[in-house]
Amino acid sequence: MAIIASVALLITEHRSHRLDALRATLSVAVDPIKYLVDLPTVVFEQAADSVSSYSTLKKENTRLREEQFIDKTRLLKFDSLEKENIRLRALLENSFKLGEQLLIAELLSINTAPYENIVVVNKGTRFGVHPQQPVLDANGVVGQVFRALPFSSEIMLITDPNHAIPVQVNRNGLLTIAVGSGQLNRLNLPFLPNNADIRPGDLLITSGLGGTFPSGYPVAVVDDFTPITNKPFVNITATPKAMLDRNRELLIVWSDSSPVSLGTTHEKAPVANPNGQPAGSELGRQEPERARTGTRPR
Repeated sequence: MAIIASVALLITEHRSHRLDALRATLSVAVDPIKYLVDLPTVVFEQAADSVSSYSTLKKENTRLREEQFIDKTRLLKFDSLEKENIRLRALLENSFKLGEQLLIAELLSINTAPYENIVVVNKGTRFGVHPQQPVLDANGVVGQVFRALPFSSEIMLITDPNHAIPVQVNRNGLLTIAVGSGQLNRLNLPFLPNNADIRPGDLLITSGLGGTFPSGYPVAVVDDFTPITNKPFVNITATPKAMLDRNRELLIVWSDSSPVSLGTTHEKAPVANPNGQPAGSELGRQEPERARTGTRPR
């Protein structure tokens, strides 16, 4: 009977259009079933495309962030380069070196107690990191490598009470020393006389003295202060340019042109005082202990 009914329906559909209305009515019930059958395949293909697109976008985003971070750091010198060009056009070729070798390191832990400002990053001697290397972020100088271990390194921030960095006023080239205060938002300038040519808002940059920090990188901006006429030295503070309490990545810098040698542990270089003299010289022995660049009692 089913075969006879099927043959009769086929003959009727072939010779006339009487079954078109019935076909349209039955399609309303059949079409959802076809969509349900195709649904798992469609969902799987869309999910696979979404995961593939997300993975590709994540890798591209990471790569672009690293490129932006490095490019932004290389642009830090432009302001000091302009002032240096005005003062010393003849020595422009030797004033700034824009080809420092950089290594991105991620922050692992921080220790910002009042007596020390230390952070730990995930790059160590396996990547060629060695003590006294300068460390930057996208805004300015962060500090220097205090202790290099195989898989991590300790970074002493410029605000550490035991850290001192030779700086100069970008406006006129005045040389001085910025000493850590123990607070992440303040540096002290204790060695400036009362009549020094320094103003609130002056940009302090690295002077290059001592050989630890490359010259020309922003360090801090001088805060407002009031000169005291009856004292030989004025109490001046400055706000660091680097975002010391908000960094997730830091840049470790090689200021020379030699390539990074992986897996090599560098010996600690002799500590230099702010006047560029070796620590063992007569002048270096006469300097105060805290005025020596990057030194820290163990």
